[in-house]
Amino acid sequence: MKGLMKFDHPVIPLLGRLLMSYVYLTSGYAKVVDWSGNIAYMSHHHLPMIPLLLASAAIIEIAGSVCLVTGYQARWAAFVMFGYTAILTLVLHNYWANTGDLAGMQETHFRKNLAIMGGLLMLTFSGPGGWALGKKRD
Repeated sequence: MKGLMKFDHPVIPLLGRLLMSYVYLTSGYAKVVDWSGNIAYMSHHHLPMIPLLLASAAIIEIAGSVCLVTGYQARWAAFVMFGYTAILTLVLHNYWANTGDLAGMQETHFRKNLAIMGGLLMLTFSGPGGWALGKKRD
């Protein structure tokens, strides 16, 4: 059994990077194609400088996803995306300020984001793995 399980194969971190980037890439794309809808959503949360924040979010999500997928500068991208996700989690998924079903839904989003943040920190620590652009070959 030991010979069958190869947990250090370079496809594993690649799959992890692809899975983590999916949520950000689709969210960044949605920000671009539904700009006005996202402005309305952010207005509902009384955020300042909405166009600047929305543009910054789209850039972080799309550029960060490209870095995660390719592995190029993946540690830095993961670190920035960790901070971005931490801020959004506290601002937009503050379940403690809600009641009933809304509180439960926001708590689920909060916990999901904590798991994503954990994955981003692991990537920041360990790097993108063997299959990554810009990786120095020995």
